[in-house]
Amino acid sequence: MSISTAQIRGARGLLDWSQAELSRRTGVSTTSIGNIESGHTQARESTLSVIRTAFERGGIDFIGTEGVRLQTEFLHTYTGTAGLSDFMDHLYETAKQFGGEIVLFNAYPENWIKFLGEEWLAMHSKRMADLGDKISMRITSREGETKFISRGFAEYRWFPEELFSKRCLYAYADYIAFVNFEDSDVSVMVLHQSDFAYAFRVLFNIAWDKVALSPKNETLQVRGGKK
Repeated sequence: MSISTAQIRGARGLLDWSQAELSRRTGVSTTSIGNIESGHTQARESTLSVIRTAFERGGIDFIGTEGVRLQTEFLHTYTGTAGLSDFMDHLYETAKQFGGEIVLFNAYPENWIKFLGEEWLAMHSKRMADLGDKISMRITSREGETKFISRGFAEYRWFPEELFSKRCLYAYADYIAFVNFEDSDVSVMVLHQSDFAYAFRVLFNIAWDKVALSPKNETLQVRGGKK
């Protein structure tokens, strides 16, 4: 997801970062940052992604193609592979602290494998499974899906193919998260609002009980094909 030169200048201003400080945090030279901000250089998408990630980790939300604002505890945005990893860390740390019910609607495992890799996911699955009875997790995936990568700690049901979307929604503790996968990018918007998280769980439970389908036993497998 790209950002504009105006957003780079605005984000630096909100955080009171000099060009040198942004350079230190991104590895992009101060000269290059100056040239990007002045419009003398057309930055590559990979460079803009690194800059955006640094700002978001510093507490900036980007709005559209021109706006910026400071993040609050109410709303937080993660972008890119590093952002998805940070989000999953937040999910785990929240589950570890508060436990309880976690639901994931519209899981599409290929996207998690694509951006995080099987080794990272194996680590995450183990730490979640190690939480034991402290958590309960239920996941809906598209009808016919067989890659149940969280089978070690979660229960799966299929959602009818005609109703399935690759837009994923989580609810955990007092948070609701919207995960948006694109061909070469991913973003997660996390809303810290207990009423919305509760309301989504209510709708999820209705869909789970009334619409979702129980996979056949022979399809229940985890990574590597083990049941």
